[in-house]
Amino acid sequence: MLLNVQRIINAPGERIAFQFDLDLSDVDFGGLYPAQNPVVVTGEVRNIAGMLLLSFTASSTLQSVCDRCLKSFDDPRSVRCEYALAESVESEDNDDIVVLEDGCVDVGDLARTAFILEMDTKTLCSEDCKGICPGCGVDLNQGSCTCQKQVDPRLAVLAQLLERDD
Repeated sequence: MLLNVQRIINAPGERIAFQFDLDLSDVDFGGLYPAQNPVVVTGEVRNIAGMLLLSFTASSTLQSVCDRCLKSFDDPRSVRCEYALAESVESEDNDDIVVLEDGCVDVGDLARTAFILEMDTKTLCSEDCKGICPGCGVDLNQGSCTCQKQVDPRLAVLAQLLERDD
């Protein structure tokens, strides 16, 4: 979404509010498409003493799968961003300053990039998720399994030493 801020560039104290939906359902994230719901972007551009400040919040509920227990769950996500807007910059090293093109800023592109960068590479249904048993596949959040615990083959020699001491 291109936002024209030309009318407030030389008007301290003025603001332009905006809200739009962003479709990220085509974003492949680890073989899944978690952003099936629209991302709602709400924000404003303010002229504060001659400086333009863009601030927005991008929110949605992602459809995620837990990496430990493989259960599907809804993951509410909200990303807040702020950028300074400028008609030109001396150095392009600063990522917090966005250069205007003909008095316009692409808020949709900024929101898309910010939201995707804030998505987790590892998703968990809860911080204390126990996962599934690698032997029998029982969900350890629901109960314990009946598998006999296997000794790590790298530690098998130590287990033999313990058996001799008995």
